[in-house]
Amino acid sequence: MSSVVTLPGAPAHRGLSHWMERVLKELEHVRKDPAADPVHDLRVAIRRCRSLAAVLQEVDPDPAWREMRQVPKKLFRRLGALRDAQVMDEWVKQLAPSEDPLRTKLHTAFEANEPDLRQRVLRAVEKFEEKYWARLEKKLRKRARLVPSSSLAAQCLAVERFEEAKELHTRAQRTDKPQAWHELRIGLKRLRYTVESLLPEQYALWSENLKRLQDLLGEVHDLDVLAGTVKDVASEDTTEVQNTWEETIHRERSQRIETYRQLTLGKTSLWNDWRHGLPQGKRLALAAMARLRATARATDSRPRRTAQISRISIALFDALRRAHAAPAFSEHAMRRVLRAAARLHSVSATDRPKAPQKAALRFLRDLPLPPSWTYEEWELLGWTVRYHRGPEPTTEGGHFSRLNEDQQKNIQALAGVLRLARALRKCDVNNCQGMRAEKSADAVILRVPGLTDSVENAARLAAAKHLLDTYIAKPLLLKPALRLENVVDLLEQFQQHQQVATAAASD
Repeated sequence: MSSVVTLPGAPAHRGLSHWMERVLKELEHVRKDPAADPVHDLRVAIRRCRSLAAVLQEVDPDPAWREMRQVPKKLFRRLGALRDAQVMDEWVKQLAPSEDPLRTKLHTAFEANEPDLRQRVLRAVEKFEEKYWARLEKKLRKRARLVPSSSLAAQCLAVERFEEAKELHTRAQRTDKPQAWHELRIGLKRLRYTVESLLPEQYALWSENLKRLQDLLGEVHDLDVLAGTVKDVASEDTTEVQNTWEETIHRERSQRIETYRQLTLGKTSLWNDWRHGLPQGKRLALAAMARLRATARATDSRPRRTAQISRISIALFDALRRAHAAPAFSEHAMRRVLRAAARLHSVSATDRPKAPQKAALRFLRDLPLPPSWTYEEWELLGWTVRYHRGPEPTTEGGHFSRLNEDQQKNIQALAGVLRLARALRKCDVNNCQGMRAEKSADAVILRVPGLTDSVENAARLAAAKHLLDTYIAKPLLLKPALRLENVVDLLEQFQQHQQVATAAASD
């Protein structure tokens, strides 16, 4: 793992374990006194845990991630209600003089509600399952190692959070409606917490500006909530000052939105700075593949077998490409899809699904589209995994029959390669070096190193290669390749023959 360089004055790296342990410490503070600062600190710690769990859950379907998000959910909501009341009261004091009648009315309403809100928080704190939380931390500490900090997989997840937040930023620029700016605030928080936990080097550079934008958007949200509260609390005797309040809130909100726009629009946009610090081009493709490998490690109970099948699959694809066996094997994108499908062909969100291939397709479709992948490529991967074993796809009814001809042929090609690779592994083919294919008018001959010519192997391979035969539209004949020592023997015999022939000619 690469070493993390911490800049002077930069925040230290804080991962999942830090924040889960922090939740237990902050619980004690709130238990003693649910004042504004302890409530805020506990809520922030819980939010960081839940946000990071949501990110890692996209890579690792282990149910412990969902459980961790559920455990503090009720407490988080009650903390939010108390925190909102405390923050609104601070805004009221800030925006109006003490003699303002609406300020007095708002303050009285917040003050009257706070004791009940505090009691609700304290009851939720007492019911919080601290021992279960500690057990989850111990388990998830290990699961989080699937995505090491600063790794390519971590960079990929950060790119996904960035793209989501950037899209929300674009939407918010088109409107002044509170909902769009609230969603942007949430998206920016998710980006900040993801970078903080997974990319400590980037966070050291970006933390100040990320926090600044988050604070601006947080104040915009507070003002939107306050605007609604003013309308609810205002009555006939405060109508005269209500317009003044609305103008003040609108002015304060507009100032913060304008500051946000100055920081995020144009050539000097912070969004541009952040995007340049994340992988692009070929490195982004590598990061996306690393993310998929992390999912494979999380879900595959037999990684060694999967790695063998993956190596054989790529060797098969490359041999068929060199022989120009069929159009699909000449496309680089098809090779990438096959490589990912070979790694992911054993994935499942559950341990023993009744229909594992269908379950795998559903699981993959539920995952976010990896950066640098197209929707068509991701669908092809899912269908390849769906048909890598079991009954072959048929054009007579079913979802496969509704795909267009090119999609069907691509699925046949990649699923056919994966089927054959699985069968070759069962035939004890482990060494792919020297695998080659030869195309003739009547057939494609595949010479496989280490393949034993037996009745059992012949029967297994005949069934496994049928889908590939269908795609290539000619028989695929598998034959053992000459071993290296046999080639050396033949070369020596040829050289000896030449020497004898040369000597005879000189006589």
